[in-house]
Amino acid sequence: MPARAKTAAKKSSAKTFSTRRYSSVVVDGLKQTASRAMLRAVGYKDADFKKPSVGIVSTWSNLTPCNMHIDKLAKAAADSVDAAGGKSTTFGTITVSDGISMGTPGMRYSLVSREVIADSIETVTGAQGFDGVVAIGGCDKNMPGCMMALARLNRPAVFVYGGTIKPGAKHTDIVSVFEAVGQYAKGSINDKQLLEVEKTAIPGPGSCGGMYTANTMASAFEALGMSLPNSSAQEAVSRSKLDDCRAAGKAVLNLIKHDIKPSDILTRKAFENAITVSIALGGSTNAVLHLLAIAHCAGVKLEMDDFTRIGKRVPLLSEMRPSSKYLMTDLIKIGGIQPLMKMLLQEGLLHGDCLTVTGKTVAQNLKPVKPYPKNQKIVHSFKDPIKADSHLRILYGNFAPEGAVAKITGKEGVYFTGRARVFDSEELSLQAILDGDIVAGDVLVIRYEGPKGGPGMREMLSPTSAIMGRGLGDKVAFITDGRFSGGSHGFVVGHVSPEAAVGGPIALIRDGDIITIDAVKNTIDCNVSDQEMQHRKSQWKMTKQLPAKGVLAKYARNVTSASLGAVTDLAE
Repeated sequence: MPARAKTAAKKSSAKTFSTRRYSSVVVDGLKQTASRAMLRAVGYKDADFKKPSVGIVSTWSNLTPCNMHIDKLAKAAADSVDAAGGKSTTFGTITVSDGISMGTPGMRYSLVSREVIADSIETVTGAQGFDGVVAIGGCDKNMPGCMMALARLNRPAVFVYGGTIKPGAKHTDIVSVFEAVGQYAKGSINDKQLLEVEKTAIPGPGSCGGMYTANTMASAFEALGMSLPNSSAQEAVSRSKLDDCRAAGKAVLNLIKHDIKPSDILTRKAFENAITVSIALGGSTNAVLHLLAIAHCAGVKLEMDDFTRIGKRVPLLSEMRPSSKYLMTDLIKIGGIQPLMKMLLQEGLLHGDCLTVTGKTVAQNLKPVKPYPKNQKIVHSFKDPIKADSHLRILYGNFAPEGAVAKITGKEGVYFTGRARVFDSEELSLQAILDGDIVAGDVLVIRYEGPKGGPGMREMLSPTSAIMGRGLGDKVAFITDGRFSGGSHGFVVGHVSPEAAVGGPIALIRDGDIITIDAVKNTIDCNVSDQEMQHRKSQWKMTKQLPAKGVLAKYARNVTSASLGAVTDLAE
């Protein structure tokens, strides 16, 4: 038996802990009579007060397709907990839709919502004394928000992915819609064709269908060991996803019984596994931001340079959107990510001894997994990688002294030099693209969109999709202190740190400066001397007015650099 499994078994046999460690404080004894009276009103019976209490986190809302079905998934998980001998209590948290707010001021709330979600789950769980948690998330920010909370709370927990959406007509998805806007502006499609894409690309419930942020993070969480095997590779509306929720209900009670907590699972080696799988799948740049934040909550030291270190030996293997044509539903048909993980394990690229929410190790979970079908074309072999090393590049230079994150698969090339076209907001850049003012050789620089400067670090899917729609994907580069959607592709560099709002070099760039991006040397530089940069810095003033009150103001005051995961609770 592996060392970690032995440790878990030892915990179980020792019986030195209570399966009601937290709930007993809330409901036991004379002084908690009022607590029991309140709980009886919401359905508790006499026997329930002696059972482990499990919180079911539902991120349901009809705000977005990603989460519109999660109420049913939460009920399946809750029923399973009750049937297995626990007592479930379902509670909600917020979600916002990146796809709906993209390109608008509302997108500033997207990354902010990650912190609100994590705080709300921690708050409810801490207040109500749950002994364990099942968290069900289905969108870009409620997923890492859930995981950050589970790491902070450190109580037995399982994360369940809400599942991917089915393909739209003609194998379209949300990115097809964004790119159609650029195609329409170019004149390559007409009004009728644009409307057809709008009406058919999003057929129902589920998260965006490519290897965008939601599917990237779901895969990373499975690799972390915090989700049950195959949880990342199931359609939102499917029997397998309901079964996943039912299994999670049973699994959390097993974790409570054996006192297996997130701190036993979320080790540094587990985060290395998550990075490895994210790279092999061609995952979103947001994986860097979110894994740094989750590691911070778990007390695990993780840095951007770890992505470079691991990326030197892990190839890009998957032909997934946005850089290729396949959707998550296609990957599901050939077995999901479990065969890929087994390939990585056999190549010595995964830590097989990491504990998971099954109570078993990664290697034990993968032992019965069969390889992909021989005729599949989605996941390449190690002999025929799409790229021999990572597509996630951490760049440094006089443009980004604290680092930047690039997503370069090699299909765009690995080197770009061009003249800067500088915009102080996403809206201004998008208008220039749609008006045809951006031409081959330009390097778009969009600034004051960072964590503090946005505030909120908006994603730039609208302008990057417009660039692709105009056929400029391999002819221009795109740099920002904001973020990119997992659906963005092309020669894109985000998370530039320090950001413009704190006077970073990106604030000092001017139209016509020559910028060079080298994704082999991992550098990003402009042809401006140190002396000239210092002169420009002496003249620079922060002119953008930030919110004076409210959640955006609080966020801007507390948020760290993107290079640290843009967290809001970093100790001084």
